[in-house]
Amino acid sequence: MADDKDKALLAEVKNYLDITWDDALGEQKLMGMVQRGIAAIKGKIGECDFYGETQEKALLFDYVMYARAGEIADFWDNYKPEIISLQVSRKVDAYVENGEGTV
Repeated sequence: MADDKDKALLAEVKNYLDITWDDALGEQKLMGMVQRGIAAIKGKIGECDFYGETQEKALLFDYVMYARAGEIADFWDNYKPEIISLQVSRKVDAYVENGEGTV
């Protein structure tokens, strides 16, 4: 069972996708897409915050939109610049945090 944060995230995804009806099986399927999207995006850019108002959360919403359309490959092509930007940002943050210098 999803916790409150996951339920709130699912509600936000449904709102983003203009899904206004209640469908338990549809929500289960959508939550699976959300979970796969979280894993996929984390795999590309590292640790993420999908619960705050962040760029990675916006990417997740778009990932789910593409997943519903069966076009995940297009998502990776269309959002490659944003993903690379987040990867670079994470590397710079880690570099500075480890005291290896300043940027």
